[in-house]
Amino acid sequence: MGQLMEVTIGDLLRAAADECADRTALVSGTVDPADRRRWSYARLLGDAERAARALLARFDPGEHVALWAPNLPEWEILQFGAALAGIVVVTVNPSLLEDEARYVLDQSRAAGVLHVARYRGRDMAGMVDRMRPSLPALREAIDLTRWQSLPHEPPAKTTLPAVSPGDPAMIQYTSGTTGRPKGAVLTHRGMCNTSRQVAQRSRMPLGSVWINPFPMFHTSGSVFSALGPLWARGTHVLMPAFEAGLTLELIESEGGSLISAVPTMLLAMEEHPDFGHRDLSSLRAVVAGGSTVPPDLVRRVESTFGVWFGVVFGQTELSGVCTMNHPDDEPEDKATTVGRPLDGVEITVIDPVTGTVVPCGEQGEVCVRSFGAMLGYFNMPEATAATIDEDGWLHTNDLGTLDDRGYLRITGRLNDMIIRGGENIYPREIEEALLAHDAVADVAVVGVPDERWGEQVAAFVRPAPGTNPDGATLEQFLSMRLASHKRPRIWRFVDAFPLTPSGKIQKFILRESFTHASPEKS
Repeated sequence: MGQLMEVTIGDLLRAAADECADRTALVSGTVDPADRRRWSYARLLGDAERAARALLARFDPGEHVALWAPNLPEWEILQFGAALAGIVVVTVNPSLLEDEARYVLDQSRAAGVLHVARYRGRDMAGMVDRMRPSLPALREAIDLTRWQSLPHEPPAKTTLPAVSPGDPAMIQYTSGTTGRPKGAVLTHRGMCNTSRQVAQRSRMPLGSVWINPFPMFHTSGSVFSALGPLWARGTHVLMPAFEAGLTLELIESEGGSLISAVPTMLLAMEEHPDFGHRDLSSLRAVVAGGSTVPPDLVRRVESTFGVWFGVVFGQTELSGVCTMNHPDDEPEDKATTVGRPLDGVEITVIDPVTGTVVPCGEQGEVCVRSFGAMLGYFNMPEATAATIDEDGWLHTNDLGTLDDRGYLRITGRLNDMIIRGGENIYPREIEEALLAHDAVADVAVVGVPDERWGEQVAAFVRPAPGTNPDGATLEQFLSMRLASHKRPRIWRFVDAFPLTPSGKIQKFILRESFTHASPEKS
């Protein structure tokens, strides 16, 4: 497993189709089973090659083409088609508003955009028409409702170009928590080898079935979940969007072997009334990341789902994943760390002020050198230089510790750090302590402005079903676990959290909500 594979996304699809032409490669995991379309590997390759030729009739290899659509089988077909054509896919969140989408299309210099006509009641086609006059690079706008006819149009170019593993395959835009989003340019080599190693560490057998609730514009959807099954010659079940009941039904009806998720999804599945009535015996592994994975959740999922729980760590700039647990790791390592680096990945932890490497076990900023690292942020040399230093280390902005065995523990985010009266406080430590309380289903801790202390610690808690905790009770619970200055002084109890499409809690919205309502103080 140690040596990198010098392959492209197109090479990977062709190899899988050559070996397993008749095996099911792709299933649209729609709510109505009667509407579920299926592709064999042979059909998927054929459709992807037709898509490649249709794209090459309009665009040149190396040009950027945006996909502005929710999860559809056509999304994956176009991803493979673009890869075969040497065209770079720009992923665009379908929830973006017009000005947000215009920025991505303009900054990426997209020559084309493939979009749905409507999404959640919004007129996507109308928005594209309004945006086009301000986007001089955009030559083509193609409504995906016309897609069925496009692959059958006479192509202007019939020979597919040579594509190299180091070529750009995709530009994915970061969430833009500070400033405008930045487009991370990912390579075929990085995407293929990252998905390969995650698939191998998950120990998925040949022909395994992967349930994917993640959006395809996210690395968890288009890298791990879309390419991972190809290495296992397995089946990718693409959900339209995450819904707990549908996820449970698909595991049962499609014989799901693996599901990738974030903790909020797993909690929703556990709390769904169908959880105890679905046959989940086919499930072998749950792989989670993207946000805090509390140790108690790892232990509970392995017990209640009866599966191996793998935790990954990474970010868009690293093709999604750079560390992962092994199934044979000790229970404590699985519960409290994000595993060890993938093969070919180096991890170091530095003092964020001095830049010097800290001793084993001491907290600092996690830095990574990896085959999966982005080529850079598209057309943003200064931002790239601020993220990847001269020695090739990518600075993640994550805080963590590295032990002498190479296991990494994530302790927080530099940007999330709360400074209360001069004391540095890390929300993750508080969140993990609160999640040990039976009445806490989920929690997010943020810093909010305070005239006396500079910042104050605020906890937003989603109570477990059938419970009604209060701030005083939880404060007492924490009094035996955390120093006084770390304990929240502000409590807010919520029914649900604002989430990104990939299931991460949007803490900035929680901070903003603090200014518009009076919280409960302990």
